[in-house]
Amino acid sequence: MERTENKGAGTGKTKHPAVYCLTLGLFAGLIWGSLRWLSVALNFTKVPQAFLADPFIKRTHLDTIAWHCVGLALFVLMSIVAAYLYWFVLGKLRGPWPGLFFGAAWWVLLFFWIGPATGAIPAFKEIGLGSAFTECAVYVLWGLFIGYSFAFEFHNESAREPKKADGQGNGGGGGTGEPEPA
Repeated sequence: MERTENKGAGTGKTKHPAVYCLTLGLFAGLIWGSLRWLSVALNFTKVPQAFLADPFIKRTHLDTIAWHCVGLALFVLMSIVAAYLYWFVLGKLRGPWPGLFFGAAWWVLLFFWIGPATGAIPAFKEIGLGSAFTECAVYVLWGLFIGYSFAFEFHNESAREPKKADGQGNGGGGGTGEPEPA
């Protein structure tokens, strides 16, 4: 693949998307997996933390701290795979919308197709609307994080940021520091 210049950081160094996807997936998994862990601990969802291990382990064993940690590790691994998948499938798209749809697609796949088919996730009727909305929110935000982080890094999304008030940017009220009217 082609190396892309990291213009957002202002370092001038090149960063290969494969390395960035590994880092992005790691942090997406840690951040959003921890939020998911909190939602499980607060009983916002009936889907266990280690749901990815559910087809292989008895569900009664998944409620221990060791399996919660395994569940977080599996979520991180899933996030790394998702970051690479985003790069290959949607990597050329810009903005937040592809990431939102990416997260929603993962939620639909896991909760309506792959999850119930493998036994990893109980049927939709069993988990209820509260669990479904909680999980949907986590996955949509998770997808937004992956998609927008990738777009910001490789598509110079920093150009959308407001110009600095000290007159260093182009436009912005003719150098007066005042924003131009919309």
